[in-house]
Amino acid sequence: MSYRDLRNFTEMMRALGYPRLISMENFRTPNFSLVAEVLIWLVQRYDPNADIPTDTDTEQDRIIFIKSVAQFMATKAHIKLNTKRLYQADGYAVKELIKVTSVLYNAMKTNTNDKDSEEDPTNGNSALSFDLSSKISDLKASRQLASLITSKGASLYDLLGKEVELRELRTTAINRPLEINEIEKGLRGSIKSVEQDMDKTRTMLENVASDEANLEAKIDKKKTELERNQKRLQTLQSVRPSFMDEYEKLEGDLSKFYEQFIEKYRNLTCLEHQLDEMNRAEQDRIEETENSLKKMQNRLKDEEDRLKMSDDILGDDLTGLGVLDDDEDDDDDDDDSDDDGEAQKPTKGKFRQPAKDRQGNPRVFGSMGANISDEESGSSLEGDSISVDDDDEDLLDEPEGLDDDDLDVGRARKKPEVDLDSDNDF
Repeated sequence: MSYRDLRNFTEMMRALGYPRLISMENFRTPNFSLVAEVLIWLVQRYDPNADIPTDTDTEQDRIIFIKSVAQFMATKAHIKLNTKRLYQADGYAVKELIKVTSVLYNAMKTNTNDKDSEEDPTNGNSALSFDLSSKISDLKASRQLASLITSKGASLYDLLGKEVELRELRTTAINRPLEINEIEKGLRGSIKSVEQDMDKTRTMLENVASDEANLEAKIDKKKTELERNQKRLQTLQSVRPSFMDEYEKLEGDLSKFYEQFIEKYRNLTCLEHQLDEMNRAEQDRIEETENSLKKMQNRLKDEEDRLKMSDDILGDDLTGLGVLDDDEDDDDDDDDSDDDGEAQKPTKGKFRQPAKDRQGNPRVFGSMGANISDEESGSSLEGDSISVDDDDEDLLDEPEGLDDDDLDVGRARKKPEVDLDSDNDF
C-alpha cells in the first residue's frame, strides 16, 4: 500500500459520485464493512441488474460475498481480483479496488462531453455517470483489431523463428567492408530502372490524348449508326408487309381448324370411353354366362351321379332276384331295340335305357314278383320304366334369370344320351 494509491482511490471514488466520504485513514486497520459497501456500490454502478449476495455477518457469508464479486468482475469486466487481499480489507485491498475504479473512471472521462452537468434528483448520483451501451458501437472495430493482432503475432512468430539464420547473414553483411564500385553499380541500376519507369509513364501520358481522340471517333461512329438504325426501324414499323393479309387469313383458318380438331378429339375420347365401358360390360356378361353354365354343368353332373346311384341300387336288387340275360340275347336285343327305336321313336321325349351292371349284364326295371313270363315281365318293365321328357327336364333344370339362348345352350349340353327302351332287352 502506498500513499499515492490511497489518494488516487479516494479521488476516483469522489469523481464517480460515491455518496460517502472516504478518508485515507480508513484503511490503516482492516475495515471489511467499508470494503463490502464499496464493492457493492461498484458492482451496481457497473451493472444495475447484477444479483450479488450482500450478507456479511458470518465468515461463510463474507467468503461467498468476496467470491461472487470476483466472479462477476472476471466474467463481465474481464478484471481479475485477488480474493485474499479483498478479504484482508486493509491497504492491500485498495490495490484491488483501484482496478475496478480505474476502469469506471476512464470510461467516465471519455464520455464527459456527452453528459449533462445537472445531477439526477432521483438517486442523487453525479451527472458524470456513463452508460456502457455507448461502447457497443466499437465492438466491431475491436474484433477486427483482435484478428489483426492475431495475424500479426503469427507472422512475427514465424519471422522470429528465422532469426537464427538471419542473424549470421546480418553479421556477415555488417562486417563485410563496403566497396565503392558495387555501391555505384547498384545506384546506377536503380537510377536506370527509375528512368525506365518515368519513360513509360510519359509515353502513357502522351498516348492518352490519342486514345481520347480514337474513343471520340468511335463514339461518333456508333451514334451515327444508332441514328440510322432508328430511322430504318421507324420506316419498317410504318410500312405494312405485303404478305400480312395472307398471314392474317391463314391465322384465322388455323384457329378454326384448331377448334374443329379440339371438338373431334373430344368426341373421339368420349367414344373411346364408351367403347371401353361396353367392352367391360360385355366381358362381365360373358363371365356371368360362363359361371352360370359351369353351375348348370355341375348340377347336371350331380343329377347323373344321383341317377347312376339309383340305377346301381336297382341293378343290385334285380341281380339278387336272378333276372339276367345271356350275352347273345343282349346282342340280339340291342339290334332289335335299335330297329324298333327307329320305327317307334316318340315325337317328344326318350325313354332312358336301363343301365348295365359291372359284369356287363343288363339291368331290369320292374316289379319284385317271381315266376314272371317274358311278356308279363316286358309289359311290367315297360310300365315301370321311367321316361323323362326333355321339356320336363328343362323346366326342372332351368335356372332363373337366363334368356332363351342360354337355355338352348343348356339343353344342348345337358341332354343325356339315352336309347329307346324296348321289350327285347328282356
